[in-house]
Amino acid sequence: MTLPPWPVLAALGAMSVLGLALMGLDKRRARRRLWRVPEKTLLAVALLGGAAGVWIGLYLFRHKTRHLLFVLGVPTIFLAHVICILLLW
Repeated sequence: MTLPPWPVLAALGAMSVLGLALMGLDKRRARRRLWRVPEKTLLAVALLGGAAGVWIGLYLFRHKTRHLLFVLGVPTIFLAHVICILLLW
């Protein structure tokens, strides 16, 4: 029995939007020297399905691009998500 793909893809899409928004928020707050979104939160969102959004935000906002954990880790998480989706269907 296979699961319908739309609920999983919708959840991944929602988490990606959240990840992108958090990256933009963190960049804005960094410029203004305000309270920042913790890196653990950004990575947790990526791990829980928002890797695409965090990865896009990484380069769209030019944010966290000097952190190897983000430059290498987020694409790796994204690749793991893609592999899991392909194995499920």
